[in-house]
Amino acid sequence: MNLFRLRLDLGIIFLLIFSWPSLKKELATSDFHKTVESIETNLKNMKENINLEERIKPVSDKVKQIISDIGFDIKEKQKIEQKELDKVKLTTPSNQMFSINNIELGDAKKDIEGKLGSAKRASQNEYGEDWYAYHKDYHQFFMVMYDQQNRVNGLYTNQNLISSTNGIKIGTSKEIVRNRLGKPLTSIQKGWIIYKFQKQSDYDVFLINDVYITIFYDKYENNTVTALQLISKDLEDKKKDYYTIANQSLEKGFEYQLFDLTNSARVNHQLPILTWDQHVKGTALDHSRDMAKNNYFDHTNLKGQSPFDRMSQDHISFILAGENIAYGQMSSIFAHEGLMNSMGHRKNILQKDYEYMGVGVAFNNESQPYYTQNFYAK
Repeated sequence: MNLFRLRLDLGIIFLLIFSWPSLKKELATSDFHKTVESIETNLKNMKENINLEERIKPVSDKVKQIISDIGFDIKEKQKIEQKELDKVKLTTPSNQMFSINNIELGDAKKDIEGKLGSAKRASQNEYGEDWYAYHKDYHQFFMVMYDQQNRVNGLYTNQNLISSTNGIKIGTSKEIVRNRLGKPLTSIQKGWIIYKFQKQSDYDVFLINDVYITIFYDKYENNTVTALQLISKDLEDKKKDYYTIANQSLEKGFEYQLFDLTNSARVNHQLPILTWDQHVKGTALDHSRDMAKNNYFDHTNLKGQSPFDRMSQDHISFILAGENIAYGQMSSIFAHEGLMNSMGHRKNILQKDYEYMGVGVAFNNESQPYYTQNFYAK
């Protein structure tokens, strides 16, 4: 009888834990970003149908201790596993100021893939080239571009894979970066047009030794380095306009890159990765196309439909859902880093209970991209 009681108590507790997620609804807006956070469709019914105080009997201290121990063991195991996955012995670059996962601009593709194997994905980017994404279930995540001679001419990471000759790495403060690299650029020229960077930006761009170094900061982590992009000057000079002329391959490239960047950020925060969902990707793409075609930027479309209305209309069943939208960033990297520096968007990206995500990207007549991320759990 005592054993039965113990199992019953445990069952009730786990039912509570997994059937009672919190409800939050928030709308955060800015000039370039808007977000709708998660909602739950069945919480009201749960409150009406379950009287917890009447139906759940007190749980013994022994059972509480068992559950506490189980939770502790799982968390500790996850931390140990992550540390092993993230363990990389970094060395000081020999030819460049920065390296990522011990890879420098100019390195050969055959040498990289000889050590790491083939990339997980190749997808077109704003330079008309492909980003090759390498990772182990989004641990040790970084992306590489290669030139016609299969030499590295672009690198990016948002994980602890940065090494430098000046000590700059993930977690370095913006103040130290500027002290060591000097004054960042205030603009970049493309053809006859000069594009000015925002003064209060979450990133700095430097041109040092024919390399454009973009350092992204996390304002929610005291303005410390959160990501690094390296682009050779030759490659940047070939890109004649700020925005790349839209094409279908670029749309798909931006979509998959934003998906990968989101999962790599979740891994950084010890969260489970999301599964790509083609169905909700369609919902996201339709909204991006609608905004681009009709020249508006909002979660509510011109028919008055919310993200949740659109998902329901597309027969997507969910108990938890959310949407991020962004507009005008020249790449998914800049879009992602901007979203992570906006609290509403950040909460969606780092919502622990989401399971699926789809991304839709569309361009307007000026080749400016609209990004939509739809998240949900069922």
